[in-house]
Amino acid sequence: MSTSPFSKEQLMPQAEMLEIKRQKGELFIGIPKESYAQEKRVCLTPDAVSALTAHGHRFVIETGAGLGANYSDNDYSEAGAKISYNIKEAFECNIVLKVEPPTYDEIDMMHPQSVLFSALQLKTQTKKYFESLAKKRITAVAFDFIRDEQGTFPIVKSLSEIAGTASILIAGEIMSSDKNGNGLLLGNISGVPPTDVVILGAGTVGEFAARSALGMGATVKVFDNSLSKLRHLQHCLGTPIYTSTIQPKNLQKALMRCDVAIGAIRGKTRAPIIITESMVENMKDGAVIVDVSIDRGGCFETSEVTTHKKPTFTKHDVIHYCVPNIPSKYARTSSVSISNIFTPYLLNIGEEGGFENAVRFDKSLQKGMYFYHGILTNKSVADWFGLPFRDINLLIF
Repeated sequence: MSTSPFSKEQLMPQAEMLEIKRQKGELFIGIPKESYAQEKRVCLTPDAVSALTAHGHRFVIETGAGLGANYSDNDYSEAGAKISYNIKEAFECNIVLKVEPPTYDEIDMMHPQSVLFSALQLKTQTKKYFESLAKKRITAVAFDFIRDEQGTFPIVKSLSEIAGTASILIAGEIMSSDKNGNGLLLGNISGVPPTDVVILGAGTVGEFAARSALGMGATVKVFDNSLSKLRHLQHCLGTPIYTSTIQPKNLQKALMRCDVAIGAIRGKTRAPIIITESMVENMKDGAVIVDVSIDRGGCFETSEVTTHKKPTFTKHDVIHYCVPNIPSKYARTSSVSISNIFTPYLLNIGEEGGFENAVRFDKSLQKGMYFYHGILTNKSVADWFGLPFRDINLLIF
């Protein structure tokens, strides 16, 4: 009698069980033209489309989608995309890429179970928007919610860099005589006192505004109540600059002397009002305010939302620039920036065999997702609108 724990069959050579290679997926991506009047950006550049079509993915791009960023239909056609003159065709793709959130009519055009990539812009949404997505069982990813392994929001950070740099360029333009400014050149010319710039906020916008102002030779003062942010800013700029916590007397003194004030402070819900109307009254005649935080309500009490067509107004002899979507003014740079972040995600989704497989392992996509097949999966959205939500980890495994 055999004492072996194995049968004769088990002791015979066995066939090796190899892991089956995951099947790559072909993505069918639609890029409609932005319908929002001031939005000129596009999610993917022709170069990005070319890279993705080389991997077997298909595109339908609505005619004129890239014109605001100076990309022609021919550029996209040469990259391998189909140019459509029917708006429905772009929205009927399995994956839809947009910069602005879709309108209700655009959601109606989408196929059930589609995947939507766009900004969410939570503060401008209504309960009806989420109900429309739920009705179509849409899986939606907000690119302003996507957070990478370092804990940063890559697209938000990139667009904040553009807004920070642009705020100084815009201020310099407004100060010129032909724009009814005080005729000062933003910078440092031999024998002429340098332009004085005050920046509220030491985050990404504040950092890049300070970097641009210093590069042009201006004197820069940065105010923020976070010492760690101020310390980080000093380290990033590599040069000692005036930094201070927000103390009313110091701040008022700095504002009275400055030529340009940049508002770059954000709050969890609304940007806190740091500069009162009386402080603005005491600023120089012809001084310029660029309130970058106007999309969160603004941090100057005198700020009012303006548009790219009519970007400024004057109050207490101080020129205010309060356009909430500054990156769209530089549509091509913004489009390249967004495209560079989207492209690796789309390539990975294709490599993993589709969105469903990719989202199981990609934590940054999970953090960006706020709807999964019509089920709300983001707690902050749920709390904001009083909607029921489910934990994404209970749904995708």
